[in-house]
Amino acid sequence: MSFKCGIVGLPNVGKSTLFNALTNSSKAQAANFPFCTIDPNIGIVAVPDKRLENLSKVSKSKKIINTTISFVDIAGLVKGASKGEGLGNKFLSHIREVDAIIHMIRCFDSDDIQNVNPTVDPIRDLEIIETEMMLADLESIQKRLEKSNKKNVDEEHLKILELALDCINNDKDISILNTQFESKLLNQSGLLSIKPKIFVCNVDEQSVQNGNKYTKNFIEKFSEANTLIVSADIENQINDLEAEERKNYMEMIGLKETGLNILIHKGYKILNLDTYFTSGPEETRAWTIQKNCTAPKAAGEIHTDFEKGFIRAETVSYEDFVENDGWLNSKNNGKMRLEGKDYIVKDGDVLNFRFNT
Repeated sequence: MSFKCGIVGLPNVGKSTLFNALTNSSKAQAANFPFCTIDPNIGIVAVPDKRLENLSKVSKSKKIINTTISFVDIAGLVKGASKGEGLGNKFLSHIREVDAIIHMIRCFDSDDIQNVNPTVDPIRDLEIIETEMMLADLESIQKRLEKSNKKNVDEEHLKILELALDCINNDKDISILNTQFESKLLNQSGLLSIKPKIFVCNVDEQSVQNGNKYTKNFIEKFSEANTLIVSADIENQINDLEAEERKNYMEMIGLKETGLNILIHKGYKILNLDTYFTSGPEETRAWTIQKNCTAPKAAGEIHTDFEKGFIRAETVSYEDFVENDGWLNSKNNGKMRLEGKDYIVKDGDVLNFRFNT
């Protein structure tokens, strides 16, 4: 299962620098001028999970395979993007293809890095991006609700479009749609404004621990739960270091965990994803599933034949698997369960599927 988070923001706020750090590469050209990223760069990133190493030790696995999440570096939007300003229409189409949005917000002063606006104001910058996405949604909705096009829209999507139009026209919170419709239906609607969001405040080195006046004002207005303070430059520097140097440097600047790890896990969380494991002598592997996924659907992530021919799943919790030193003792000690087609897989389950070919 592949999930994409798109990194968006105004030009020169640090999107490409963050993308380079996330993917530990120089795939995105970080340059001090607008629109240095024209086609979106896509990087597939391993989701850090300490449980994998512990499971691998128990099973004496030959290899470990992390689950992954994709990040898309989307070029900078500007005011008027919904009307084609800058490279707006192209960029807005790229945002439609992602499952969640990472808003990269400039929260640092610099004489060296060009700012498209005369002042640093993260609240204003976010509102520019959100407004352009909402205007793009408005245009899309109006076109689809025209009499000649309306007949091509099914009843469920018609309800979504009509409610979204009411929210935009009457300045209501459009996120109400997320409580009234299934995420799969909402994703199919192609609306930008309802995508899950993470706000990343990009700060200088001095502000990475406690933030600054810009992050304080931003967090006061928006959700702290979905806001992360990082220094994209520092994250890039950390990536360039060897393990021991990295540890020492992080201790020196007071970082307990990299901002990138936190961001990856936040992305996983806002997309409502869980992880289950398979573990044996050949490999220990993490698999991504949606929350409340049934056992056959989880089996289908490995292979469609597993879902079609599903019989049952041998199931052990991560904690019991490690505590009982693997499959055999878990079974002997009554910690392994046989679960059927209605079983909802839990985060951390270690599974072995029985199926007919």
